[in-house]
Amino acid sequence: MTPTQKQALKAWIAAILWLILIAIESTDWLSAANTSRILYPVLHFLTGVDAMRFITWNYWIRKVGHFFGYFGLSLLLFRAWRATLPLVGNPRWSMQWARVAFFMTALVASLDEWHQSYLASRTGRVEDILLDSCGALAAQLLLFVWLMPREDKVTAHLADEH
Repeated sequence: MTPTQKQALKAWIAAILWLILIAIESTDWLSAANTSRILYPVLHFLTGVDAMRFITWNYWIRKVGHFFGYFGLSLLLFRAWRATLPLVGNPRWSMQWARVAFFMTALVASLDEWHQSYLASRTGRVEDILLDSCGALAAQLLLFVWLMPREDKVTAHLADEH
């Protein structure tokens, strides 16, 4: 196996492990009712939050988890596609990689919510698909800003000064 193939394999293993994590989180075992049994005692001990306020906290903790879970998946899928589909000139960022990573992440979010709609303890919500997709889009925007060629940034900065 060549070094390039090893790099691609490692990138896909990371993305697949993240997908497995999302699949596990989508089960009855990690429903709001089950996770609140663990989170409430911990947060009550650390912050003194009461049971009524915890309901709101638990809701927001889960929504933040949605956003960042799919943010992470989108980053990992971008990395995997970049390792798999090399482009001429070896760019650090490509719309092709970003687009595929974003749409794959949105597809996983849709399938995840569809799966949850069949579980009595879970709900499949379009709002969660949108939230997950926003996390994926935020990841792609961050990658664009972070990986944009440095010389383009310098050129843009120098053009602004003159």
